[in-house]
Amino acid sequence: MQVRGFLLLLLALILLAAATEAGKNKKEKAKKDGSKCEDWRWGPCVPNSKDCGLGYREGTCKDESKKLKCKIPCNWKKKFGADCKYKFESWGGCSAQTGVKTRSGILKKALYNAQCEEIVYVTKPCSSKIKSKSKGQSPPLLS
Repeated sequence: MQVRGFLLLLLALILLAAATEAGKNKKEKAKKDGSKCEDWRWGPCVPNSKDCGLGYREGTCKDESKKLKCKIPCNWKKKFGADCKYKFESWGGCSAQTGVKTRSGILKKALYNAQCEEIVYVTKPCSSKIKSKSKGQSPPLLS
């Protein structure tokens, strides 16, 4: 019985050592594939088809080049580019002359060294619906 327990323990140690060695090999491969170059220049995300969805972004650094998978959301603002992230303020009032409302956005983050405008302005048509009550109010009680 003791020999059987010893053999099981020895087998478990061998399996553990093999798993640890396999993990080291994966880490070494990742380091070999990695580049020593630190000044990568990335292009815009180019979708595989149409103007949104999955695509690729090409990067260059000295003599090296890489392609990364990327995704452009289908609701992105084409005017700004998918790599420019803005913090927008609330919508302004509706202009009676133009029939649109406006708001501005300040650049929050430029991904992959994208060239982004510091401040952008967006407009949208005014709603034709007239809101009668806000959702938080209840009708007055009759006594």
